[in-house]
Amino acid sequence: MLERTAPPPPATLAARVDAVIDGALAARRIVGAVVLVRKDGETIHARAGGFADREAGTPMREEAQFRLASVSKLFVAAATMALVAQGALDLDRPITAWLPDFAPRFDGKPVAITLRHLLTHTAGLGYAFLEPEDGPLHRAGVSDGMDRPGITLAENLRRLAGVPLLFQPGTRFSYSLGLDVVGALIEAATGLALPQAVRGLVTGPLGLDDTGFSITDPARLAAAYADDCPRPRRMREPDLVPFLPGLPGIRMDPSRAFDPTAFPSAGAGMIGSAEDTMNLLETLRQGGGPLMPSGPAAEMARDQIAGLDIEGSPGWGYGLGFSVLRDAAAAGVTETPGTWRWGGAYGHSWFVDPAKRLTLVAFTNTALEGMSNGGRFSADLSRAIYAAIGP
Repeated sequence: MLERTAPPPPATLAARVDAVIDGALAARRIVGAVVLVRKDGETIHARAGGFADREAGTPMREEAQFRLASVSKLFVAAATMALVAQGALDLDRPITAWLPDFAPRFDGKPVAITLRHLLTHTAGLGYAFLEPEDGPLHRAGVSDGMDRPGITLAENLRRLAGVPLLFQPGTRFSYSLGLDVVGALIEAATGLALPQAVRGLVTGPLGLDDTGFSITDPARLAAAYADDCPRPRRMREPDLVPFLPGLPGIRMDPSRAFDPTAFPSAGAGMIGSAEDTMNLLETLRQGGGPLMPSGPAAEMARDQIAGLDIEGSPGWGYGLGFSVLRDAAAAGVTETPGTWRWGGAYGHSWFVDPAKRLTLVAFTNTALEGMSNGGRFSADLSRAIYAAIGP
């Protein structure tokens, strides 16, 4: 008589997450990654895999630093809401109260743009990488914040203000340079340069010493790679990375991280570690202290664009600095409604599921595979985590 054996236990979260990381590395979809998972405020998995610099044979380490691209928006949005809590900025007052010269027009007429419009990408602004090569932002020489245009933040915003708005503010969602304008608002409200303001408002109070607008330790900065076949290629300096069919791509220059003259792009210009980003996300998830009261932190995570859709992202709304999940089935994701999510073009993704008290930070050095909606990696990690923790 055959002896019955118990079925094998389900794979642990660590095993499932590591399988996703190892599979992406083996398939040569990513070069290296740092993945951190916390639940109830405790680290339940941390893993560094692959190479920080493939050509040099340098292994990826958990303390690696990365070019953050749009993960920068999280830090700047937090700094902004700290100032709102202090009364130095107002979400719904026209921004000309602080930036009188930033007054782009719609249909030839002046319009009121608010800080809320900027943080939710409903101001009518755009990004150059989302328009054709002969588009108005390209013609005006506007930088998206990841190249080295050799101009100041003030000059970039002067050029941006001269481009007509895409729509009446508040009527549509269009991912945009709005956070770069917010960076100038922060400077105007504090009297400080943006790097010093973000340090004083966010990274300093939380002890996040590995994140800012300049590189702190060049030896820890991961090299940058771009999707290619049969394996990712090392990025050129500068580079044009394909993003959407029919559009020229994203202008990126990894050497910007070493350029002290590069203007501080609030939407794309920071450098930092996965651990620092995790600590900021957990601070906001747990109510925002010591950066801000719980009210402004909760406002960041509220869907601000009810009635508006994000083209190409069904099921998602938008808060103050990141997307907010409305409908998991429509979005085709495993997270709980109310989850916050965003990432960065250099190959990063993160999410916070407040209902499950769960936070993921996944930084890679591979654009665009590691980015939220950039490739399989982010979605595979999410499915693996939820398969392990259950409903």
